[in-house]
Amino acid sequence: MLAPRRAALVAALSAALALGVPGSSIAAGTDSADAHSVDVYVSPTGDDHAQGIARHPVKTLQRARDLARARAAHADGDLTVHLASGTYRTEKPLVLDARDSGRDGHRIIWQGSGSTVISGGRKVEGWRPVHGRPGLYSAPAPQGLTDTRQLYVDGVRAQRARGEVPVGLTVTPTGYTTTTDTLAHWRHPSDAEFVYSSGEELWNVERNGLGQWTEPRCRIAEAEGTTLTMVQPCWDNSNKRVEFPDIPGRSVSMVGPGHLTNDGKASYIENAYELLDQPGEWYLDRSARTVYYMPRKGEDLHRADVEAASAEKLVDGRGTAEAPVHDVAFRGLQFSYATWLTPSRPEGFSEIQAGYTITGPTGWATQGLCGFVEGGTCPFASWTKMPGNVSFTYGKRIEFSDSVFSHLGAAGLELGTGTADTRVSGSIFTDISGNGLEIGGVDGRTPASGVEVTNNHLYGLPREYHGAVGILNGYTQHNTIAHNQLDHLGYSAISMGWGGWPDKIGSPATPNPSHDNAVSDNLIFDYMQMFDDGGGIYTQGMTGTSLADGEKVTGNVIHDQWGLGKSVYTDNGCTYETVEGNVLYGASYANVASRHTDYRDTLGNNDPTLVKDNWWEEGTSDGDNKGLVTTGNRIMTSPAEVPAAIIENAGPEPAYEGILERGAGALSVPEAPSRVGTSTAGADALYATFNPSFVDGGSPVLSYTAHALRPDGTEAASATASAADYKRLAYIRIGGLPEDDGPFTVTVTAANAQGSSTASLPSAALRPTAATVLSDAPSAPKLRTAATAATVAWTPPKNMGDAKVIGYRLTLSDGRTIEVTGRDALVGQPSAKGMFRVVGGLTPSTAYTVSVAAVTAAGTGPAVTVKATTKAG
Repeated sequence: MLAPRRAALVAALSAALALGVPGSSIAAGTDSADAHSVDVYVSPTGDDHAQGIARHPVKTLQRARDLARARAAHADGDLTVHLASGTYRTEKPLVLDARDSGRDGHRIIWQGSGSTVISGGRKVEGWRPVHGRPGLYSAPAPQGLTDTRQLYVDGVRAQRARGEVPVGLTVTPTGYTTTTDTLAHWRHPSDAEFVYSSGEELWNVERNGLGQWTEPRCRIAEAEGTTLTMVQPCWDNSNKRVEFPDIPGRSVSMVGPGHLTNDGKASYIENAYELLDQPGEWYLDRSARTVYYMPRKGEDLHRADVEAASAEKLVDGRGTAEAPVHDVAFRGLQFSYATWLTPSRPEGFSEIQAGYTITGPTGWATQGLCGFVEGGTCPFASWTKMPGNVSFTYGKRIEFSDSVFSHLGAAGLELGTGTADTRVSGSIFTDISGNGLEIGGVDGRTPASGVEVTNNHLYGLPREYHGAVGILNGYTQHNTIAHNQLDHLGYSAISMGWGGWPDKIGSPATPNPSHDNAVSDNLIFDYMQMFDDGGGIYTQGMTGTSLADGEKVTGNVIHDQWGLGKSVYTDNGCTYETVEGNVLYGASYANVASRHTDYRDTLGNNDPTLVKDNWWEEGTSDGDNKGLVTTGNRIMTSPAEVPAAIIENAGPEPAYEGILERGAGALSVPEAPSRVGTSTAGADALYATFNPSFVDGGSPVLSYTAHALRPDGTEAASATASAADYKRLAYIRIGGLPEDDGPFTVTVTAANAQGSSTASLPSAALRPTAATVLSDAPSAPKLRTAATAATVAWTPPKNMGDAKVIGYRLTLSDGRTIEVTGRDALVGQPSAKGMFRVVGGLTPSTAYTVSVAAVTAAGTGPAVTVKATTKAG
C-alpha cells in the first residue's frame, strides 16, 4: 500500500522538517554563515574555544547551549544550533532551563544533520580471549564507567548474562535459604539480580512476580553459606505490601498481591560471571573493572563498535512553574546509549504497573496509600515513575520531530509535570528498556496539557522492564495521541489514566484533573507479546466530568494481540470514555471490556461509557446497561469487510509513512522467545508453547524450533514450525521422544534471515504420558447474530481430562466444521476466560445451531450446543 507513493512522501516529509539552515552547510563551511550570525554551529571535531560559527564550530552541547543562551537576546527570528553529522558523547546531560528558551515568539532549534547522535555511551576496546573459557572475551572497562546495565555491539543490544537459578529457594523474611551454597562461591554474588517474570497461567509454567503484568527485580545483598540476603528496600517493597485486614489477599495498593507469588521463587537470575554461556551475553566485573562478552556468530571484536551505556540522562529540561523552559525544538537527532542504574541499587525494581515502582524504606507501608492507611502519602497511587533518558518538566512549546530514541536503558522520552503545548512527531522509538514515551504524572502536581503525539513509530520494546508500555499517559488534559503506529510490544501499547483501583473494594476512583484527551487513528498490532491483563489501548480511572469532556478513543485499528487482555481495555474506575469507530479484531477474550460499577453513589449503575459504531468480533448486542451504552457496532469476519478509508486512515499520515521504513539499528538475529510451557501430546510427544520473539532484529521472524532436552542437556528431538503456523496454532508438537529418556525440558529458538536466536530459558521438566481421558464440555454458549455473520462465545471446560486443551471444534447446522486454535484456546481454560469466534457466510433470517467441543491430545470431547436466528438482511 505504501510503495507507490513512498518516494514522494519521503521527499515531502524531508521538506516539511527542513526548517532552519540545513546542517550540511556545517561540513561544507559555506561562506553564507559568518561571525555575525546568531546561529551556533557544532561539530564532533570542533573546538569549544572557537566562535561557534560555520567555519569554526564548537565541540560540545554544553558550550553550544551557552552560546545560544548568550545570542538569543540578539536574535530577530529562530536561533538554530546546527549539529553536524557524527556522535556527540556526553558524560552529563545537556541541562536546559528557562534561560535556554526562545524569545519573543521565536524558538531555539537544535537541528541535526544526516546522522547526528547524542550518546551517553563509552567505547569498550582492547578485547582479548579469556584463558580457559573458549568463546569468551574480556576488555578493560572504559575510564569512568563504574556500572551499566546495557552493552551494544555494532548497534545490537547484548543480553546481560542470565540463566536458571541453580539452587532451590525457600523464602525468609530477609531473602532465602538455598538448598546448596553454590551462590556463595560465585565471584560476586552481590552483583546477581533475581528476576520475577509474571504472565498468564500457562502449561507447566510458574507465575511469579507481583501480578501478570509485572516483572520485578531485586539484587542479592549477600550470600553466606545457604543464606541469601536480598537488598533493601527492594525486598520489603516487594514482599510486605500492606493488605486489608478484612479482605484476605487484597493489598491496600489494590494493584496485585502483597508479596512475590509462587513462594517468592525467581524465574531466572541475571548478571553474574558464572552465567556466561550463550553467544551475545555479557557481564561487567566492577571490582576488576573488566567487561566480559561472548561474541555472536560473525562478530569480530577487534573491529566492532562496542558501546557501554554510561550516562543516565542525555537531555534534562528543568523548568519550573514560575520559569518554564519554552520554545525549544529538537529535530533530526538520535538519542542513544543511556542507562538507568536505580534497579541495580538497593532500591531495585519493585514494580506496580507500567514501569511505576514502590520506592523508599517505608514505601511498602505508605507510598501512595492516601486515605487507606495512617501516614499514607497522597494522592492515592502516586508511586514512582520510571525516568526518561530525555526528559522535560515544566516545558512549554517543546518540539521533538524527525528524531530517533533507541538503545536506551530507562524510558525514552519523558514529558513530565507541567508540560504544555508540546509536539512529538515523525519520530521513532525502539530498543528501549522501559516505556517508550511518558506524558505527565500521577503525583498531584500540574498536569501535562496540550501535548500532541502524532505520526510516530514505536516498536520492539520494552527490552528489559517487560511490563512497560509504548506510550504512558498519566493525569493530563487536552492531549492528542493520533496517527501513530505501535507494534511488536511486550505489553500494552497505549496506557491512559490512573487511580481507578479503589473500585475493587467498592470505593470510587481517585479524583483527578484529566479531561478532553483523545486517542485517535492509531494502528496497533502484535502487542502484549509477553505479558497479560492489558490492551491495545488501556484506560483506567476518571477520564473527565462527562461524556462530553471524557476520553475519546476513535478511529483506531487494533489487531493481533497475544497475551490475555482486550483491544480497548476500560479497566477499574474508567468513567466517561467513548469508544467509537474503531476496528478491533484478534483479541483474546474481549474487544472492549467496559463494565465496572460506578461507586460514586449507591445506585448500582455502571461507569458511564459509550461503545459505538465499532467494527469488531465481540458481537455484544445494542443496549443501555445502567449507563454502559452499546450501539451500532458491527460484527466483522475479516478486515476486508471494513471500509478501506477507515483502515487506510489509521497509522502515520501520508507525509510521514517513510518512518516505517527507517531502521534504527543494525540487522541481527531475533531475541530469544520466552516463557516456554509444555503439555503431554501422547506417550512419546510433547506440545510446546511460548511467547514469541517480539524483537525480531529488524528482519521478520520466519520460524521457531522447539528442542526437547534430556536431563543431561543433550537433545532428544526437535520440531520446527513457520512463524505463520505458530501464530495460528500457538504450539509446536515434538514427537518421537524416547520413553525412558525423560523427563524433558524444552528450549525454543527463533530464526530470521540473519540466522537463529540463542535458546530461550528452558521449560520445567515434563515426561510425556498417554492421554485417554477427554475434556468436559465447554459451558455458557452464546450465539450473537448479525445478518450474515455471528459471534460464537463460550466458557472453557472446568475439567480438561488428562491433557491440556489445544483448541476447539465448532460444528454448524449448515454442515461446516471449524477448527479453533490460537493462544486464547490454550490459556483461556486455566484463566477461566470466555472465548469467541466469528462465523461468516450465514443466511439472513435463518435459524442456526452451533456446537462447541474442546480438543486435547486425548481427542475431541463432548459438545455444548446453542441456537439462534440471524437478523434480517
